[in-house]
Amino acid sequence: MNISQEKTGKLNATISINLNPEDYQPRVDKAIKEQAKKAKIPGFRPGMVPPAHIKRMYGKSILVDEINNLLSDTINNYIEEQQLEVLGQPLPKMDDETQYNWDFNDNFNFTYEVGLAPDFAIDFSSADKLDQYVIKVDDETLASRIKNLRRSYGKMTNPDVSAEDDVLWSELTQLSPDGSVFEGGITKTVSVRIDQVQDEAIKKSLVGLKKDDTVDFDIQKAYNNEAARIAGVLKIEEDEAADLKSNFRLTVKNVNRLEESDLDQAFFDKIFGEGTDVTTEEQFKAKITEELEGMMQQDSDRKLQNDLYEYSIQKINFELPDEFLRRWLKATNDKLSDEELAGGYDDFAKNLKWTLIANKVVRDQDIKIEYKEVFEQAKRQLDAQFRMYSPQPISEEQLSQYAVQFLQNKENANRIFEEVKAIKVFEYLKGIITLNQKEISYKEFEELAK
Repeated sequence: MNISQEKTGKLNATISINLNPEDYQPRVDKAIKEQAKKAKIPGFRPGMVPPAHIKRMYGKSILVDEINNLLSDTINNYIEEQQLEVLGQPLPKMDDETQYNWDFNDNFNFTYEVGLAPDFAIDFSSADKLDQYVIKVDDETLASRIKNLRRSYGKMTNPDVSAEDDVLWSELTQLSPDGSVFEGGITKTVSVRIDQVQDEAIKKSLVGLKKDDTVDFDIQKAYNNEAARIAGVLKIEEDEAADLKSNFRLTVKNVNRLEESDLDQAFFDKIFGEGTDVTTEEQFKAKITEELEGMMQQDSDRKLQNDLYEYSIQKINFELPDEFLRRWLKATNDKLSDEELAGGYDDFAKNLKWTLIANKVVRDQDIKIEYKEVFEQAKRQLDAQFRMYSPQPISEEQLSQYAVQFLQNKENANRIFEEVKAIKVFEYLKGIITLNQKEISYKEFEELAK
């Protein structure tokens, strides 16, 4: 066997592999014998099929399989031995002129194209500067959060007259242009949340209604022409919602109101668990403020990570073997169209550049990722998911059990490993560059983060 490499460009190379019969014949003979032991062929007892018979029947397909396996092992070992940092995977170079007999005596010559990772330096210092935002909870945000919590644990009532935060259990009937009921049109009994209506005039018309009252309105105007929202209200397909041009008549069947829970100990116990040290309204507000600022800190960290990601890619500017990578993406995804490739390649290249930067930081700084760190990150993610459905945290023991089950999935484990690696790289870079801390309200931050 002979294997060689030839540079064909700054970031491109070919690897050629020459195979003689003595290179592949032992593997083929072994595979034929193993097949003979397993084969079930009429006229032969199990395990007693002669290898020569298997060779006559299946020899060529076994030869092809074993040569492919040998090529895969050979090129992977060569890349590892030569310490080549390749991007994507080696691509076979087609040769339409060479024909093989596949008669167990051929000398084979195979050539592969490879894309090589660029060489670059990481040169961050205190001269590199980014803004780090300290988000403060404003009164409006705090009041909104407390209101949502109180309503979550409140009770349902049915007032006589509707207010802005109420839900109207209503019949919606499609109208003709002249204002009459559209025969064969849409008629649905649905819940209409007044606070979700986006047109202020229409929203105002839904306040002060009683049972059996009616209001005619333009549903496209009410929901700012958002087909998805209209489809959700009317329980129809989004395409149908987008094409609706009619007004609708809303007939109130009932007014539903979720009364806010009292700020008492029973409410505090529901939110924070029995035995909580929160016993007063002031302590409750302080606790909610602390939790909100904790969540906002996570938002700030995510923005800083994204800013650092963009800054790193701009600062550490290097080339990629773009033409090779485009061919590799097409070769490994036969459903990828040319239009999809053209539209998505730039994002792919950005992510690949960041991966190369992060991997170099890990190597240069000898950063280690321990299983315990992956486990704790999985727990944090699962805890955050559970809190979306219930403000009460689950026990540490249960959370650990869920994390163990979650990480048994290889795809989940690899994703969390990569997240921990990214966090460590970001922490390293944040410790080198200069961070200008800026206080900002949550509303201002939301505008900035759009």
